[in-house]
Amino acid sequence: MKKFLFTVLAAASVAATCGAADKVEPIKFGNFDQWVTRNIKESAVIGGKTKTIYEIGPTKTIDGAQAYVPAGGSPWATSNVYAKVMGVVKTSNAVFPDVHGSGKCVKMTTMLEHVKAVGVVNMDVLVNGSIFLGRLFEPVSSTKNPYSKMEMGVPFTKRPRFLQFDYKLNAPTGNRTQATGFSAQKTVAGRDYAEVFILLQRRWEDAKGNIHAARVGTGRQRFGNTTGWVNNYRIPVWYGDITKHAGYQSYMGLIDKSRPYYARNSKGKMVPVIEEQWDNANATPTHLIVMASSGCGTAYIGTIGMTLWVDNMALVY
Repeated sequence: MKKFLFTVLAAASVAATCGAADKVEPIKFGNFDQWVTRNIKESAVIGGKTKTIYEIGPTKTIDGAQAYVPAGGSPWATSNVYAKVMGVVKTSNAVFPDVHGSGKCVKMTTMLEHVKAVGVVNMDVLVNGSIFLGRLFEPVSSTKNPYSKMEMGVPFTKRPRFLQFDYKLNAPTGNRTQATGFSAQKTVAGRDYAEVFILLQRRWEDAKGNIHAARVGTGRQRFGNTTGWVNNYRIPVWYGDITKHAGYQSYMGLIDKSRPYYARNSKGKMVPVIEEQWDNANATPTHLIVMASSGCGTAYIGTIGMTLWVDNMALVY
């Protein structure tokens, strides 16, 4: 009888331990093993070369200057873009597939995109490589207000404890560069950082089609030291108003109303998402934002050569 009871109790203990184990739920296409290859010929006035840009999704090749529409259920968008400004076709690519172990990963880098057409234009634009859950609408017709072309976030109602991923970073030292394409390059004091974050929001739409949001959960971290691969890294998700949390940093606060993210309202119009308050710590979110980037500051400002590799994005419960 004692042996029987011991066996039962031991089994119960093992079952309890297994039940308490973390549940790791990969984000779809978050192993970055599948990529869309897009071959786009730029306008003759800027050289007429065929450039290759990449998207995260079911493996395929697309030839020609056509707007990319996510397919195959991939929730990911990138900062890579097909632009058409005043009839001139231009591409930008700062996000690439790369090798990690026996598969692939995503490589994001900060770089200058140079555009030159004799007698027409000669400019540099600094681009940070970024990936995010959502969609970028093409063709992009201007460099003004880049977030207005990006639908940030996807519908989501769960409450994860961590965002988990593998990463590697090459972090040059020194000041940042500002290059908007409209004026000469400038040196900006202070170093840049790569960044990864997860935000949970509860959104609602008013009668005028404006989208409002309350912040339900926050996990955000900046990385500034060169490192080899760090596997199964976890950023904790803190719920409710975290401004008094011991680990709180100013960049974890509510999204600045002067630089909001955008989403489509019920009429299909892109409008700013006004994040106006912290939500109750027990609230259920309606949307999930995950983003990784080789820069953390204002658009068109960063450290050239800053490169972040990420793989195996997952949510942990």
